[in-house]
Amino acid sequence: MKHLSVIMFALLLWSCAEKKESPASEQKDPVALGKELFQGVGNCFACHQPDQKIIGPSIAEIANSYRNQNADMVEFLKGNGKPIVDPTQYEVMKTNFAITKTMTDEELGALEAYMLSFGK
Repeated sequence: MKHLSVIMFALLLWSCAEKKESPASEQKDPVALGKELFQGVGNCFACHQPDQKIIGPSIAEIANSYRNQNADMVEFLKGNGKPIVDPTQYEVMKTNFAITKTMTDEELGALEAYMLSFGK
């Protein structure tokens, strides 16, 4: 009877344990995650709009430039690449590297996927 109590207690603890979802179910669509980052913590929307230049070039212009030149947007966001869209705005953009350098490769890839979704 004592062993049965121990087994029942163990089963009770196991059934109440926090269930973790599999990593695949936790992952967001890269474009959706990129949009969330772009509009949220990245604060990118303050300077970049989908189809018009505000402070920085439009998202569509950035996407087309990176696609046409086969350039690596993630490396640029890490602070390792040269500006290819509007070099005159580079000094303004450099201040944002403090934010983008803290992002994971997955987050930077998601930002890239979101921005490239505006290209033609």
